[in-house]
Amino acid sequence: MKNELPEHFHALSSDEKFCFACHTGVPCFTECCRQLDLTLTPYDVLRLKNRLKLHSGTFLEQYVIIEWEEGMIFPTCYLTMVDDGRASCVFVTDKGCSVYEDRPGACRAYPVGRGASRDGQGKVTEQYVLVKKPHCRGFEEDPQQTAETYFQEQGLAGYNQFNNPVMQLLQHPRIHFGFRPTKAQIDQFILALYNMDMFRQEMADDRICMNRPLTAMELQALAGNDEQLLLLGIRWLMQEFFNE
Repeated sequence: MKNELPEHFHALSSDEKFCFACHTGVPCFTECCRQLDLTLTPYDVLRLKNRLKLHSGTFLEQYVIIEWEEGMIFPTCYLTMVDDGRASCVFVTDKGCSVYEDRPGACRAYPVGRGASRDGQGKVTEQYVLVKKPHCRGFEEDPQQTAETYFQEQGLAGYNQFNNPVMQLLQHPRIHFGFRPTKAQIDQFILALYNMDMFRQEMADDRICMNRPLTAMELQALAGNDEQLLLLGIRWLMQEFFNE
């Protein structure tokens, strides 16, 4: 039986067209930046902490809520909201998003949601949903696009380039056979994927060991390339969790 989607969510084929635009002239401008639980991917944190010129540890302390409760396999990181009675995003202003060029992937994708899965050969399959909240007036705008063209326009290709590799961990086959990380492994998860500046320091101080020599690209990670550092962190976690 096909699973029913939540209210206001509609299945969207990759070539199905929809009307949507968001700009200062839309009456509900910035309303989607309030009353929400905004999940942050590791790449979101990478972009935001660099935008704010903060050490990743400082960014986590100031802007992130980490939740790991019973029943969860891996922790989820949420962006802190302002206690203004509307749970507004910490980066929203009357003029819009103050970190627009580096806004999280979920913000870029709205009103489209993307689900992705990775098979044993590494092929990624995508599914889309359209989120039509009653308050959103952006659907009254003229531009028509598909999910794929909209994602291209919103610059999501670069985000997914670094979000997709994380699926190696989140969807690892051993999870289906009962793998559950220990508290120490959860700490490793946060260190390698979200507190990347600390992870780099741990690597540089030889407190983290890899099971094979670093490649030229991975050496660039230690020299300051954060995107390569994220990929190195995934490799380390695959080693520590699954002996791969």
